[in-house]
Parts: sequence; structure tokens; C-alpha cells
Amino acid sequence: MNVFSVLTMVGGLALFLYGMHIMGDGLAKTSGGKLEAILEKFTSKTAFAVLLGAGVTAVIQSSSATTVMVVGFVNSGIMKLGQAVGIIMGANIGTTVTSWLLSLTGIESGSFWIKMLKPTSFSPILAIIGVGMILFAKNTKKKDIGTILIGFAILMFGMETMSDAVAPLADVPEFTQIFTMFENPILGVIAGALLTAAIQSSSASIGILQALCVTGSVTFSSAIPIIMGQNIGTCVTALLSSVGANKNAKRAALVHFYFNLIGTIIFMAGFYGINYAIGGFSFLGNAADVVGIAKVHTIFNVVATVCLFPMRRVLERLAVLTIGDDEQQAAEVTALSFLDERFLEKPAFAVAQAKKTAVQMAKDAETALFKAMNLFKEYDEEEAQKVIELENLIDKYEDELGTYLMKISNAELSQVDSQTITMILHCIGDFERISDHAVNIMETAKEVKTKGENFSDKAKAELSVYEKAIQEIVEMTVKVFEDEDTELAVHVEPLEEVIDTLNDEVKKKHVKRLRKGKCTIELGFVLSDITTNYERVADHCSNIAVSLIQIKEDGFETHEYLDNIKEKDAARFHMEYKEYRKKYKLPV
Repeated sequence: MNVFSVLTMVGGLALFLYGMHIMGDGLAKTSGGKLEAILEKFTSKTAFAVLLGAGVTAVIQSSSATTVMVVGFVNSGIMKLGQAVGIIMGANIGTTVTSWLLSLTGIESGSFWIKMLKPTSFSPILAIIGVGMILFAKNTKKKDIGTILIGFAILMFGMETMSDAVAPLADVPEFTQIFTMFENPILGVIAGALLTAAIQSSSASIGILQALCVTGSVTFSSAIPIIMGQNIGTCVTALLSSVGANKNAKRAALVHFYFNLIGTIIFMAGFYGINYAIGGFSFLGNAADVVGIAKVHTIFNVVATVCLFPMRRVLERLAVLTIGDDEQQAAEVTALSFLDERFLEKPAFAVAQAKKTAVQMAKDAETALFKAMNLFKEYDEEEAQKVIELENLIDKYEDELGTYLMKISNAELSQVDSQTITMILHCIGDFERISDHAVNIMETAKEVKTKGENFSDKAKAELSVYEKAIQEIVEMTVKVFEDEDTELAVHVEPLEEVIDTLNDEVKKKHVKRLRKGKCTIELGFVLSDITTNYERVADHCSNIAVSLIQIKEDGFETHEYLDNIKEKDAARFHMEYKEYRKKYKLPV
């Protein structure tokens, strides 16, 4: 084997790892974060969680990614440690799918149709289709599918290149001696663990082992310990991701480690114990092939799961004993908990978490505003304090979301996710300002209470109509934002116009009462504060609705859009305007 063969082998390895990477990214983008969301929600039953963990890992082709997500869930308080155990077990089974896909390289037959199942036969076809979809498809989803096909083709091409490059090693005695050394179970486990820890992917290290099988130097007696070690080495990714996390997240990573470590000990003790008792398994001296590697990998993970599933509470307890309890109280789970940096590994899911947080921010702004408005009916100091607390929390939402979204935007995103990020960034400032107006309204209510001032019955009736209009536009806007409902969004602007009209009318009626001596100048200032804040809240609602519509249409000319709906859609706009005017008519 000369230097050019080495370069070919390294190039094949690079293509193999790159193909696995872009195929995994394509699968994650195609799922749009839905798979991870399923993990988050449906984990109440441990047996179901095992199946779920296996299914999700089989699709995204990475047990490490699944486990890191689980660590993030536990760290955020979204998932309990007990719920995480089942998913971690299932992830180990799901990761075996990759080895079976790679085992297709070992197909040998004279039949045309069977030969077509060999990756060297169908990968070029997938590559051509994938390139075509990336270059010519307009739909983002189709482009992502094209990326998956290209990734798979590169993965298989890299596997074939590696196999061809290492084939001459069969004639190199030193190479054979290396694998003879790994027949020692302890050395084999260490070698497998170190290789997997270095590349942080058990699927990739299994693929490398399968490629080396073509030399005929890898016997089952050396392959089995290496595979055991690879399962331990894959725990490094989750352990690293738990650094800086809370105690339960660290425990989740340890459950993954203990599961693989104890599973390896049980499997190897049982396997070598039986081997010693019956005088030796005859197949151990046989050269391993790609299918044999896939079988061993699958059998180990299934057996480990079956053996340790009844002991899941023991694994959990062992992790708790390792990371002991102290006086630290469990952190309160808020919407800000969703913004865990571990989720950034899967940008589509991180976007979904950011949207969930932004929706909660919108609802908290709505709650703060309505609490403030109710203070005019019955002032309560505790409720006033809650308005301040909500406004402070919403300020945190804006800061944390802005930072988190900037980090996500550095990743490669689908068009839909890019639009969602843009929409959130455009809208969170308006929701924050609505909470500021809630505090202003609360302070005005406090002033009225302190001074013992009271509006006339007519003024109260007019403000009641105004309040109902504000409540409807805020409720509608929050729903528009949560559902990204462009159909509902178009109803916001006509109501905002009615609120502008109400604002003018309420002020004019107050001036008339002032001239007649039925109202005081002090109450006039108070009324001006109230109506100004109400009117500005409506303006922010309009901004949010228009931003959503414009982002969905890939445009940002807000004033141009408002002019268009009043001119081009004048009939519809004025009809809705009249309906809202009739609904929110001030008493005579």
C-alpha cells in the first residue's frame, strides 16, 4: 500500500463523514423540527419512549443528536429524567439502521435486479436526481430531499472508496497483527471507544469498521470488542453537551453512559462466559463482513435494551447517586427554558422552540395589558405588581429571543424557518412595547386611585367601548401571531382604523364636557394618557399583523401595503370598517 492508496483512503473517509453529515442535516431540515417536538411531547410511557427514540434516531441517523436533544429537554425542565431513559435506550437501537444501509455494499450476485441494490449501482442515480432537485426545484422541501439523496450518494461513494483503498492491506502482515491485538477484549473495547469518541459518531465508526472488513483481516473475535467500545465512545458527545447544564441534564448524559457501559459489561460477560463454557464459538476466527458487523451491532443494542429495560430505575438511581442532590431547588420552567443552546444542533427545532417562547411572550403581554385595564374598575396593588413583573419578564423574553435567534440565523435554514425567524424578530419589539403601555396604564390607574378622582358615567361608558375594541384587536393579533394566520391578519387594520376614530371621538366628547364644566382638567390629563396608550397599543397590533403578511409575501414596505389595502381592496376594507364602527359605537 503506497502513499496514493493512503490518500485515497483518507479521501474516502472524508467523503463518507461528509456524506453522513449532509444526509443527517437534510433529514433534520425535512422533518422541520417535528420529530424532536414528538420526542418532547410523547414520552409519558417508557416502553413507548423506547420505540420513539429508536424511530427518531433511525430517521435523523444519529443517536448522539437524539441524546443531546434529550439532555437539552431535561436541562430545560421540559422532560423529567425518568422520561429521558426510554428515549436514550431507543436511540441505541435506532442507530443500527445506518450499519444495515452500509451493509448493502456487500451485495454480490449475477442478477441484474439484485446488483441494482448495491450502492455502486443506484447511488449515481440518486446523485443525479438529487442534483436535479437542488438545481431546478423551486420548493424548499424538494431541495432538502435532494440534499438527502446527494448525502446518501456521497456516503456510499466514500464507503466504496475506503473499501477499495484498504483492500491491499490484506497483504500487509503488520495490519493483520494490529487486529490480532484487538482480539484482547479490553484492548478492543478501548480502541473502539477512542475511535468513536474522536469522530463523535458511532454510525461513522461502525462504517469505518465495515470498510476495513474487505481486507479479511478483521475477524469477529476482534470486531466484537471494537463494536462494544464504539457504543461507549458515542457517549462522549452527550457528556460534553451536559457541561454547564443543571444536575438532571448531567444525569441524563450519565444514564446514556451507564446504559452502554453496563450493557457492554453484561454482553461481554455473558458472551465470553458462554464461549468459555462450551469450548469456543467457531465463528470467532472467521473474517467479519459488512453484514456480520451490522448483525453484531444490532444484536448488542437490542440485547442491552431488553436486559436493562427492567433496570431503568436502577440506571436513573445510579445517575442520581453520581450527581448527588443538594439544597438546590428545581428551577422553575418558563418559556425562556425552551431556548436551550443544545437545540441549536437541530436549527429547525430551535426555531420551533423560539416560536413557542415568542408566543408565550405575546400572551404575557396580552395578560399584562388586560390586568392593567381592569385596574380602572377595581384597583388592586397585587395585580398592579403582577403587571410590573410581567413587563420585566417580557423584557427578558426580548433580550433572550434576540440573542438566540441571531445564533440560529448562522445555521443553514429552510425558507419557512427563515421566514419564522424574521417574523419573530419583527414582532417581539411590538409585544414588548405593548407591555410598556400596560405599565403606563397601570400607573395611570394608580394615580386615579390615589387622587380619588372619578370619571363621569358617560366617560366610563365611552372608555368601556374603547377598551372592548382594544381587547379584541389584541386578542386577534396574538392569535394571528401564534397561528401565522394571514387570513385573520387582514382584519386587524380595519379595526385599527376604527380605534383611531374612537380615539378622536372620545377626546372630542371630553372637551365638550370640559366646556360645560362636567369634567375637570386633571381628569382630562388622565383620559389623554389612557387614550394615547390604547391608541398606540392598536398601532403595535397593526405593525405585527402587517409584518406577518409582508414576510409571508416576501416584502417589507409597510406603508405601501397599507395604502394598497385601502385603495385596491377598498370595498372589502370599508365594509369591515363599517362593521367594526357599528360594533364599537360610542353612546350618545
